[in-house]
Amino acid sequence: MRTIKVGSRDSLLAVAQTKLVMEVIQRANPELNLELVTMKTTGDKILDRSLDKVGGKGLFVKELDDALLSEQVDITVHSLKDMPMEVNPDLPLVAFSQRGDPRDALVLPQGGAEKPELNMGTSSLRRKLQLAKLYDSPNFSLVRGNIITRLRKLDEGQYTALILAAAGLERAGLGSRICRRFDPVTEMIPSAGQGILAVQGRLGEDYSFLQPVNSPESACMAFAERGFVTRLDGGCSSPMAAYAQVHGQELRLTGLYYHAPSGEYSVETAVASVAEAEKTGIALAEKMLRQWT
Repeated sequence: MRTIKVGSRDSLLAVAQTKLVMEVIQRANPELNLELVTMKTTGDKILDRSLDKVGGKGLFVKELDDALLSEQVDITVHSLKDMPMEVNPDLPLVAFSQRGDPRDALVLPQGGAEKPELNMGTSSLRRKLQLAKLYDSPNFSLVRGNIITRLRKLDEGQYTALILAAAGLERAGLGSRICRRFDPVTEMIPSAGQGILAVQGRLGEDYSFLQPVNSPESACMAFAERGFVTRLDGGCSSPMAAYAQVHGQELRLTGLYYHAPSGEYSVETAVASVAEAEKTGIALAEKMLRQWT
């Protein structure tokens, strides 16, 4: 029996998401033996500073990439929103899951809070920028750590609200904590890839067993959103956002670009064929860049 070793971060959410992918693989390939291999990444260990101060999203994938390259694992599973825009060509993304809820969510302490804007816990510049339009003079505090740690700090009174990805809360069995889901077009455009799980593998390997996992629709959304952010050179410290919708053969992409010198941002939408997903993301980014030059 062939054994497939599946690499994951060791947090509750990461393991829950990886197991979702493993279940799909196992149902379609009962002849395979799947083995979960967990590890703590550098990003999981550094909790007192924002990601842009310590190296960005790459800190969440380095150890897993090393395990793939050394053949300690055969595939790894990631939240696509947490992956760097630049991927090692020897470690391609080989499958994209059906997208979960792409929206950002407001979470209040147990018992509720009258004024969530008093001390919102988020380390995301993208979220801060858009929350400033939704709430009256919101205050923000850095929050890091896994989802359970963040919720504990919220319930202890360290924050009056948290802003988290709805898909992550649901996959961790914590969807009941969601008090509000922000519209992904008109209120808070999500991070590129939010709600999609990406499977990473090694170049040249046979990953036909991942076919049941892969969603062509999600792949289209991923290419469009990541194309947009990549063209803007958007990293962890850049509050870029992108959200793609697919309706049949039509792709609708909404992008947010922040112009640092002026402190302002703009939002634009492009409509194109799904066959031109990445090209559409790049073209929309270039259009928005020209508006500020």
